[in-house]
Amino acid sequence: MSTTADLPVAGAAAEPAAVPPRKRPAGKRQLKRGERPRSASVLIHGALITASFVAAFPIGWIAWISLGPDKTDYLHPGDIADKISFENYTTVLNDTEFLQWFVNSLIVALGTCLLGVFIAASSGYAVSRMRFPGHRQLMWTFLVTQMFPVAILMVPLYNILADMGLLDTYWALILVYCTTAIPYCAWLLKGYFDTIPQEIDEAGRIDGLSPFGTFYRLILPLARPGLAVAAFYTFLTAWAEVAYASVFMLSEEKYTLAVGLTSFISQHDTQWDLMAATSVLIAIPAALFFYLVQRHLVTGLTAGAAKS
Repeated sequence: MSTTADLPVAGAAAEPAAVPPRKRPAGKRQLKRGERPRSASVLIHGALITASFVAAFPIGWIAWISLGPDKTDYLHPGDIADKISFENYTTVLNDTEFLQWFVNSLIVALGTCLLGVFIAASSGYAVSRMRFPGHRQLMWTFLVTQMFPVAILMVPLYNILADMGLLDTYWALILVYCTTAIPYCAWLLKGYFDTIPQEIDEAGRIDGLSPFGTFYRLILPLARPGLAVAAFYTFLTAWAEVAYASVFMLSEEKYTLAVGLTSFISQHDTQWDLMAATSVLIAIPAALFFYLVQRHLVTGLTAGAAKS
């Protein structure tokens, strides 16, 4: 006997049939958001490893050649493993003026770093915060100064330094290197200062600070990443430059490391073993300076990218 429960209700719609879940192809896994395919990761890591090798190979090659005791070992680098020696480093440190070159380079590099960063930070902050006649033209003028090659600037700079009595002095190189480093650093720091809220300047003025006091006590501590990049750039500019130093430094006791390195090259002979050892010694201070500021470099380089 049938009951009313077994009869269909009038006007009721038929229930849709359940849709079976789509079967995922065997062996494939759904990628999460931000996750790359394995093939893309392999290509990216391969490219990074290749780029790292290309960047590190010359450094490793020079360091390896410096361990060969003979000046012709660079022609047979495979034979160095059987006769590794630190004789080249001993010769450079004891039989040359390397220590004097090092002191000269350190004075010039640190002087350029301190003076260049101070002027670049001051000008970058002024253009970022103050609206004075010609503030935009000032920044473009900085760029124009970078358009002239060293060969064109050499003679006029030499005459200017000679008239000022600065030839064969540390100040000659410091001032010349600042003309190279300040324009770039001013643009860099101006973009970084643009990212710092102007309310901080207003708070400093409310507390009675002068514009320079606000800049020195409030803004500069917040701009450490940008200052680190500027300091690193100015340091390397002075540490590795050879063209100006070889012309403006007339006496051998004022040679910098880059100029002293050229003393191993003569008309008929080149002491590649000593040059390699000296190059490694020159690179060590730059690497240490990079280590000290490296945690600020990425932040300082990218902070001013959104504003200019």
